[in-house]
Amino acid sequence: LAAPVAYHASLGSACASGGGLSRPLLYAENLEFAGTYGVSRNNWQDGFVPAYRDGSSGRVVLSCFADGRMAPIHVLDGLPGEWVTARDHLGNITQIAPNVVAGFVRNGRFYTRAEAARSLGR
Repeated sequence: LAAPVAYHASLGSACASGGGLSRPLLYAENLEFAGTYGVSRNNWQDGFVPAYRDGSSGRVVLSCFADGRMAPIHVLDGLPGEWVTARDHLGNITQIAPNVVAGFVRNGRFYTRAEAARSLGR
């Protein structure tokens, strides 16, 4: 069964530094999945929406900007505060918990980047 999808834009307090996703790691994932449905620009037309899943709780959150608008790509700005492990001096999210992975939601189901890449045969 698919995990329920939540749209969450609150930004809580910063946590201690961890080893999870960051902007450079999201960029590296985009390079790894370039040319496949594992990247937003290649799969949006088939109904995939950028999202994140917490591997511990199963909670899924759509990618959104800090102001709550849905983002067309993976951004860290609108993630739940409890997922944040580091912020810069301006309060921008720079890293999230290591158990959180980037992926996509389609028809209420979460897909990792690899699953999305395989799902449409690319």
